[in-house]
Amino acid sequence: GETAEIYAPVSGEVIAVNDNLQHSPELINDDPYGEGWLFEVELSDPSQLDGLLRPDAYAELVSG
Repeated sequence: GETAEIYAPVSGEVIAVNDNLQHSPELINDDPYGEGWLFEVELSDPSQLDGLLRPDAYAELVSG
């Protein structure tokens, strides 16, 4: 398969990629928390999740 660098706030190994996006890339915008997922990561340090914003907190942050 192809190899590419991914910049993410967590470290680990990509274990699955959403192949549906090749045919329907609009899913990323239409359903980002459902069918529009990009990839799954097996975390090397699950505690890294503790520093991430939840969707509602991010929405509040960017709303001004």
